[in-house]
Amino acid sequence: MLSNILCLGVAGNFANHLEQAGESKDFINVEVAEESAPKGIFPFFIPNSNSFLGEYPIGIDSLTLPEYEANAQVEPEVGILFSVEYDTNKKVKELTAQKFTAFNDTTIRKEGAKKISEKKSWSRYSKGIASDWIDIDSFSSGGVMDSYFIKSFVVRDGIKYPYGEDAPLLGYSYFYEKLTTWLVDKLNNQKDFGPLEDIYKIIEECNYPKEIFVTIGATEYADFGKNNYLKENDEVLVELYCSKNEGKDIKLHQKVI
Repeated sequence: MLSNILCLGVAGNFANHLEQAGESKDFINVEVAEESAPKGIFPFFIPNSNSFLGEYPIGIDSLTLPEYEANAQVEPEVGILFSVEYDTNKKVKELTAQKFTAFNDTTIRKEGAKKISEKKSWSRYSKGIASDWIDIDSFSSGGVMDSYFIKSFVVRDGIKYPYGEDAPLLGYSYFYEKLTTWLVDKLNNQKDFGPLEDIYKIIEECNYPKEIFVTIGATEYADFGKNNYLKENDEVLVELYCSKNEGKDIKLHQKVI
C-alpha cells in the first residue's frame, strides 16, 4: 500500500540508539534544539525517483540482505501514515496521523557512507512492514497509542533472542504534538548537510504528496542485538502490543533470505 507514497525515517528519537549503532559521530556537527531532540529526517523510498531510492524496498514476510558483505541490524520501529496539508506557499502546514503499524527499518553499518539513506535501502525486501494497521483516534496524550509497547526478536538456529529492548511508545524522545511540530519544521527547513538531505526538495520532486509514511525511530538494542548482525535464515520479529487486554496486537515476521 506504500508503493506510491514517500517514505521517511527519523534518526535518533530513542535515547542511546545512535550510540549503540556506532552512528552518533555522524551527527557531531548537526545542531539540535535540545539534547534529547532527534537528529533529522532521511528518505528511504522516493516514488518514481531515478536513484536507488526509487526501488520499492518494503516486504512483508521476506528480508533480503545486501549481496555485498555488510553488517545489517534490525531497527524495530513504529511507522505512521500521515496526511499532509500545505499552505498557500506550498509549505507543509500540518500533519495528521492516520494509522500506525510495526516496521523493521533494517540498516547496514557502512563505513564511509555520506548520507543516512545510503545505509537504508539496497534492494526489494530490504525493509519490513506488518500487514495489519491500527487507526489513530488522536495523536496526543490519552489516545490509543498511549498503551502500546514495541519489542523485537531474532530467531537463530531455533532459539529466540530479544533483539531490541521492550519499550513503551511513550518512551520516544519526541512523540505526539512535539513530534509533529518538529516534523513540519524539518520537512520545510532541513538542508543538505552532513548525513542529512534537503527534504523539501524531495517533497517538490514528489509533487507535494498528500500522504507520507514516517518511521519515527528505532529502540535501544538488547544484548543480542548489540552484538549480532543478521544472517541468512534468521527470522525477524517486530511486535507492537497493547498493555490493555482489549487492544489489538500487531506482528511483523520476516525470514532472512
